Amino acid sequence: MLSQGAGSIVNNSSVEGLVGLQGTSAYAASKHGVVGLTKTAALEYAQSGIRVNAVCPGLIRTPMVERYSLGDAEIEAQFATVEPVGRMGTSEEVAEAVVWLCSEAASFVTGHAMAVDGGFLAR
Repeated sequence: MLSQGAGSIVNNSSVEGLVGLQGTSAYAASKHGVVGLTKTAALEYAQSGIRVNAVCPGLIRTPMVERYSLGDAEIEAQFATVEPVGRMGTSEEVAEAVVWLCSEAASFVTGHAMAVDGGFLAR
């Protein structure tokens, strides 16, 4: 990226990189670290034409979430109640945010930690 004078990096954090949730201190600390790294790298590489951002997914239907729900539809329905949109997100929705951040449409976006969270952080 340095030799071509352009590029886009998108790190993967979490909504827990933006807020704390009780009982998840180690996970939250690691995700806050990703956001800090993203912002610092964005400043360090802005003059080199390299943009650095992060996505911060909320509750996304992933194998990690499925381990907690044990495949139980009732537990998954309870999980969905924390999302203002009333459902869990999908990995495809997170991927769409990453694609946009990598695109020329986001050419003036750097150092941003983008929540992809169904409105969770709007509360």
